[in-house]
Amino acid sequence: MDSSHISNVAINAGVITVSTTRNKDTDTSGKIICELFKLHSIDVNYYDIVPDIEEEIIKSLKKALESSNFIVFNGGTGITPDDCTIEAIEPHFQKKLDGFGEYFRLKSFDDVGTRAILSRATAGIIDKKAVFCIPGSNAAVKLAMEKIILKEASHIITHADKSIK
Repeated sequence: MDSSHISNVAINAGVITVSTTRNKDTDTSGKIICELFKLHSIDVNYYDIVPDIEEEIIKSLKKALESSNFIVFNGGTGITPDDCTIEAIEPHFQKKLDGFGEYFRLKSFDDVGTRAILSRATAGIIDKKAVFCIPGSNAAVKLAMEKIILKEASHIITHADKSIK
C-alpha cells in the first residue's frame, strides 16, 4: 500500500456508548474501544455514556468534537424503536463514508450471516473530524475497530483535513 499521501497526524479519540442500561462499570464495549485505541497509542480525550435519546446523543457529539478528531459511537445502531444513534448523528455528516458501513456488514456476514443486514453502522466527516457509529456488542466493536477503523485512522484524518501536512 502506498502510504506517501498519509500524514503522521495526531489522533485524539472520543468514545461514546449509547445505552439506557450500561454505566461506567458495565460498559464493556466502550472499555474495549478505549483499550484498543490505547493499544495503538491513540489518546482517548473524551468518554461518555448517554441514553438512547437523540438530544443527549447530539449533546455528547458536540462535546466530543471539542477535544477529539476521531469519535466512535457504539450502540443504538439497530432497528429497534429506541435505536436512534444514526438519526441523531447522520444529519451532521458533511461527508459520508459509505464504504465503512458496507464493508462492516460484509465482514459481519462472516460471523452472523444474513443478520448483518440489521446493522446500520455508518461513518462520516464532521468539521474535518471522523465519526463512526457501530453496534454495541463486544464482537461488533472488536470487528469494527480491529479490522477497519484502526487500520485506516491516519488515512481518514489526513484526507478529512487536507490542511494537515
